[in-house]
Amino acid sequence: MGVVADAEHATITGRRGASGSPDVRFLIDEECTLAADASTLKIVGGTPLRGEVTVRGAKNLVPKAMVAALLGSTPSRLRNVPDVLDVDVVSSLLELHRVSIDRTDGEVTMDPGSVTSAEPSRLNVLAGSSRIPILMCGPLLHRLGKAFIPDLGGCRIGDRPIDFHLDALRQMGATVDKEPEGLYLSAPEGGLRGTKIELNFPSVGATEQVLLSAVLANGITELRNAAVEPEIMDLISVLQKMGALITVHSNRVLRIEGVDKLYGYDHTAIPDRLEAASWACAALATKGDITVLGAEQPSMLTFLNVFRKVGGQFEVNDGGDGKPRSIRFWHPGGALSAMALETDVAPGFQTDWQQPLVVALSQADGLSIVHETVYENRLGFTDALNKMGAHIQVYRECLGGSTCRFNQSGYLHSAVISGPAKLHGAELVIPDLRGGFSYLIAALAAEGESTVHGLELIYRGYEGFSAKLRGLGANFTAA
Repeated sequence: MGVVADAEHATITGRRGASGSPDVRFLIDEECTLAADASTLKIVGGTPLRGEVTVRGAKNLVPKAMVAALLGSTPSRLRNVPDVLDVDVVSSLLELHRVSIDRTDGEVTMDPGSVTSAEPSRLNVLAGSSRIPILMCGPLLHRLGKAFIPDLGGCRIGDRPIDFHLDALRQMGATVDKEPEGLYLSAPEGGLRGTKIELNFPSVGATEQVLLSAVLANGITELRNAAVEPEIMDLISVLQKMGALITVHSNRVLRIEGVDKLYGYDHTAIPDRLEAASWACAALATKGDITVLGAEQPSMLTFLNVFRKVGGQFEVNDGGDGKPRSIRFWHPGGALSAMALETDVAPGFQTDWQQPLVVALSQADGLSIVHETVYENRLGFTDALNKMGAHIQVYRECLGGSTCRFNQSGYLHSAVISGPAKLHGAELVIPDLRGGFSYLIAALAAEGESTVHGLELIYRGYEGFSAKLRGLGANFTAA
């Protein structure tokens, strides 16, 4: 994947050859705006999904591990890399900073030996397509003493403020100047320094920021109320392989002792537990049977408990018979069970699991309650499900669980789902990555034909999506 930029236009092409799904092309005009050609599927629902799909490295780990390569004095190699659009974007960001990238199927090698600053105008070509640039601040401040961050994109499921990131960098001594085109950061004389930081909320992004910034800082950094998702733990493993000194204490406390130098790593990314859960929910909602190759039980314990309570069945293969590790998910027949559910940061029920599961809960017998506590706007996707025949009402109050930080804030962050509902086909526009997958699950479970627009958001995080659907027996055509 490459970037061509001149005074008039720039084109970024995401590779999709091996996966079989359509090419996704972006055209950037002279105003440096990013627009994607719409991808559309016509889906005829009502057919149970059956077969196998393979998940590779976690979308929420791989781009961050690629950024970590900036910290090394020697090349890094990352394995089990999915061919998704987010990896294309991060590869381009690194290449703009003169990191040499070599990508083969499932593997990327990064040589940061000639890192330089990128032109703001060229970075702004990617503005709005990714939130990864903010995580490059710490590594660039260490390598170059300065960094530029363009406007940030990502799924529109909440504010996702970067204040946590900037506050942490300021506490480590960085200076932040806001200009019309973005943020300019500079390191203090002598480099970033360790400090004590406590997050108001265990933000994944802010925890990643502190880790990537503190490993080469002078002194010790203590981070309290840190996120502890499996992807965070895997990033810590990457950094430890590079020579970092990071201790994980109880009660969400991380202690990072700054070192003088880091080296490249060789690492295999953990499998994508979020994609695995999405396919599990697809099996449940369509009354199907899907084996997810590459899925592993330890990072999915909380999801598996909920999946079983709703009425789904699963079988874990740990690879002891010589076969790849996998989890088989299926609908055993009969009625699904309604339940009360509350999302939370790890080790709780992950917010990314919530949206696909809501579609399955629309088919459960009785009233289910979902309380979203992580992102304030993540229940907006239910409007489209109601148009398809679901019975979902959203509320501003905290229902079915503890009082969360969105209480009395005006956000519709609780839902009551009445089922089973008879879903019918509809015209759908994908709003975000997980919500988009949920629309597709609903379309596959519904009677009649649905037209789903905006598949380019799905390609951000699901490798070979169309090929996987085809392999599961889904009835669809590209429109």
